Amino acid sequence: MNGPDHPSPSAPARLIGRERDLEFIRTHLTGSAVHGTALLLTGEAGIGKSALLDVVAARARSEDTRVLRANGVQFETDVAYAGLNQLLVPLFDSLDLLEDGHREALRIAVGIGGGPPPGRLLISTAALLLLRRIAADTPLLVIVDDLPWLDRATASVLGFVARRLVGSRVTFLAASRVISDGFFQSSGLTEYRLEPLDGASSAALLARAHPGMPLALRRRIAAEAHGNPLALAELPAALDRERRTAPTAVLPPVLPLGERLQTLFAARVADLSGASRELLLIAALEGTGDLSVIEAAAGGRSAVELLEPAERDGLVTISAGARRLSFRHPLIGSAVVARATAADRRRAHRALAAVLGDQPERRAGHLGEATTSPDETVAGLLEHAAHLRLGRGDALGAVTALTRAAGLSPAPADEGRRLAEAAYIGADAGGELADASRLLAGARRADPTARESLHAAAASALLLINQEGDVGTAHRLLTGAIEAGGHGYDASDDALVEALFTLITLCWYSGDPGTWPPVLRALDRLTPAPPDLLWVCAQTFGDPARTGHRALAPLDALLTDIGDDPTRVVRVGIGCVYLDRLADVREASLRLVEQGRAGTAPVRRHVAALMHLCLDFQQAGRWDEAVRLAGEGLALCAEHGYRFFECKFQFVQALVAGARGDAEACDALSEEIVRWAVPRGAHGARVLALHARGLAALGRGDFETAYRHTSVITPAETFALYQPNALNCALDLVEAAARTGRPAEAAARAAAVRASSMARLSPRFHMLVLACEALTTSDDAALDLFERALALVEPADRPFDVARVRLLYGERLRRRRATGRAQEQLLLASKTFEELGAAPWAARATAELRACGHATAAGPRQGRGALTAQEWQIASLAASGLTNKQIAERLFLSHRTIGTHLYQIYPKLGIGSRAALPDALAALRPEETGPGRPVR
Repeated sequence: MNGPDHPSPSAPARLIGRERDLEFIRTHLTGSAVHGTALLLTGEAGIGKSALLDVVAARARSEDTRVLRANGVQFETDVAYAGLNQLLVPLFDSLDLLEDGHREALRIAVGIGGGPPPGRLLISTAALLLLRRIAADTPLLVIVDDLPWLDRATASVLGFVARRLVGSRVTFLAASRVISDGFFQSSGLTEYRLEPLDGASSAALLARAHPGMPLALRRRIAAEAHGNPLALAELPAALDRERRTAPTAVLPPVLPLGERLQTLFAARVADLSGASRELLLIAALEGTGDLSVIEAAAGGRSAVELLEPAERDGLVTISAGARRLSFRHPLIGSAVVARATAADRRRAHRALAAVLGDQPERRAGHLGEATTSPDETVAGLLEHAAHLRLGRGDALGAVTALTRAAGLSPAPADEGRRLAEAAYIGADAGGELADASRLLAGARRADPTARESLHAAAASALLLINQEGDVGTAHRLLTGAIEAGGHGYDASDDALVEALFTLITLCWYSGDPGTWPPVLRALDRLTPAPPDLLWVCAQTFGDPARTGHRALAPLDALLTDIGDDPTRVVRVGIGCVYLDRLADVREASLRLVEQGRAGTAPVRRHVAALMHLCLDFQQAGRWDEAVRLAGEGLALCAEHGYRFFECKFQFVQALVAGARGDAEACDALSEEIVRWAVPRGAHGARVLALHARGLAALGRGDFETAYRHTSVITPAETFALYQPNALNCALDLVEAAARTGRPAEAAARAAAVRASSMARLSPRFHMLVLACEALTTSDDAALDLFERALALVEPADRPFDVARVRLLYGERLRRRRATGRAQEQLLLASKTFEELGAAPWAARATAELRACGHATAAGPRQGRGALTAQEWQIASLAASGLTNKQIAERLFLSHRTIGTHLYQIYPKLGIGSRAALPDALAALRPEETGPGRPVR
């Protein structure tokens, strides 16, 4: 935005008080040996960012650097790629430098080509390649001003470009009030905050701009302006000549800076002729600064001639060669719009719509603003524009267009339908549940006698489970709407497909097999066939132990072209969750999270992508990152009211806490899940708490508790129907059953696992299947099963699961007296557990090593009576408070054997009871520590 010390063509390119800032910008952009860099300039409105950009641009041109510029425009924030169009207009003749695919993607994005909307990633890559190739001949400086008013699609593309300039001759400089105001992806960019001018610089600026002003008045104005250059220059302009020159003049009471400056700009605009104001109004509403469009909408009148007084007065800048117009400060455009009458604004919008016939979204937007009475034609155009925006992932833009379309709908049924769709989009993706609830209420008021539409039912279901409603009610509501609908089960009916995606989500949360038949019936009836993505999600998110393998090939096909649409990225991720394929969508999920942080992706999609990354990183052993992202996700859920997502983030945190031995945190997080899930009938969510608690109990050797939790998730003899999380608990239940004297249950679970499709879903699941079978095999065949299991998975890919299998293998080898091989497996397991911070599991591995006779830092010790390695292990476990039965479960011995060992241990330590064990063990001197003896 243009500061007051913005140099006019005749003024020297010198900014008061900004020498240090200019030097920093120059050094950052050109002072490094590594070419290609980016800088984000931030600061409050009117602080002089645009003035700095002008000076940097002028200097770049003087050094034979080509400069491309674009400004964010308030009215164009809802028009996808309007900013990219503005930036690349000078390069349209150079698009042939690109390959066909990239060239056509850019042409479609900027509105000079036709075809299906390309993916955001393709457009971003095309823009980057074009800039790099242009810069191969001449260094290129890309300058973007007013980021908060840049359309989100352009902001996303420029964020992508700005982070990938290293090694090129392209530099990027952008300005924003504060980056959180807009949708620019600033992650990884250097941000430079432009501070207010100091007292001396403020005084100097006032003296230069208003040399005849009394010193006392200059001081008063400087104090009120707080170093803001725009206020310093413009506040005096509000005063009449007498006040500006009279020694005793005083300023009026201080007002908020924005209100005062808008008033000032409006007063300056008022001095222009009616024709000039009309042209300025068209320019402000047009938003891109394209003189061809502005002049066409103005009936062919010349902007260069009519706006000469406005340019002379510093309100606008006109580049006749580039055919661009820009306001010297965005507030000038706002003031122009605010000063115009409603009739003036409608005429301008209508004129713009008349010349934008080849740009349906922009045309629909202007027609919507120009129309005051119900008009189905305009409403239909806005609805179409909403669907185009939604196809690019612009959920909020789609809601805005649909809401306006509803307002212009003559028929109550159409008004209600459009409001219901807006409500669904808002609840499903937009992140504004309160607005979705309001829109849904509006839909019902518009057509109270109508049957509940699919969009309305889906929106209601989402609102119910995020508020105080239960999953069962939401499921019945949506199922009823689907089965009573007049859609004819047409697979191309978007409302029907969206309703079925929502119904799948409700079924998962319910955890009740009885909720799934309506989904399966609907899928069977869809004609000509269910969409691939919907079908894959149903097979993998429902009952993957039985049907997940059917989705492997279609999922592979989907993964080859994930695209950049946030909804598609998330839904492909859903299909990957229980097929162990989240790593395949990791990059797309990371991009989506970055877009969400920058405000350019729908909130719920941002949250879902975070969830997928959390699960992915937890399985990959990146636990610290998983916990951090889960915290970020919980904060977003709390901010936007997405209660039904919270349990999944809490689950990841509980898993890590339990594995690391923080039982208190694990229990607290699990209890939060249960407290939310049980009253709402969300057994599928409750299972997450059971899983976390069961795994934590296994780590600390409390196998009875582990069995109690995991056996609720699924019966031993089969996989519970439609309980996908049972896949991840398969080994937990087998181990817990085997260690609690339930060999029949352990064998039955292992057989059920073997008979399922689990081994076909992923190498990790195949490894766990073989480990379950090995645990329930008593002869030497178990050793071969363990070897086969460990050969399936790279330890670095699934470190915790591999270490668990190594631990079990080492325990079996020790019992079969293969001490050397046992130590090898146990050492590897111990090292992995320690790296993960999984202290209880590391302790289990260390205890097994001691039982093998392996010396460790805290290894078995020989005191009076020289305890054997196994005796030391038993004594240590008993001293920790475990009962004989619990020790027996951990060591695969009978509780009677443990009692016998303890009876022999007490005399060796010179004690007579279990209570004295801790002190006796602690009293052993370090020099008495030995390597321990092999178990006899």
